[in-house]
Amino acid sequence: MTIEIKRNAEETVIELVGRLDTTTAPALDNTINNDIKDTKSLVLDLKQLEYISSAGLRVLLSAQKKMQRIGSMRVTNVCEEVMEVFEMTGFADILTID
Repeated sequence: MTIEIKRNAEETVIELVGRLDTTTAPALDNTINNDIKDTKSLVLDLKQLEYISSAGLRVLLSAQKKMQRIGSMRVTNVCEEVMEVFEMTGFADILTID
């Protein structure tokens, strides 16, 4: 998986490409907790995310809880396969998905 960070005055956008699983979830967690800790608005662009595992879901839940305290988080461009996982796990009700 690759992680691309784009920042502007209003928000930080993280684009994820590939698979978010047990192997790659720690890198995203590190990015959210260390590299962008000063942002008030986080956007996760999942346009090119092919797969998400329970480890990836844990990172998204942790990010959502963190951002609720300091700002906002939304998820965009979710593919059909990942949306199915969100719906089956209840994450579709927890996350703000555009």
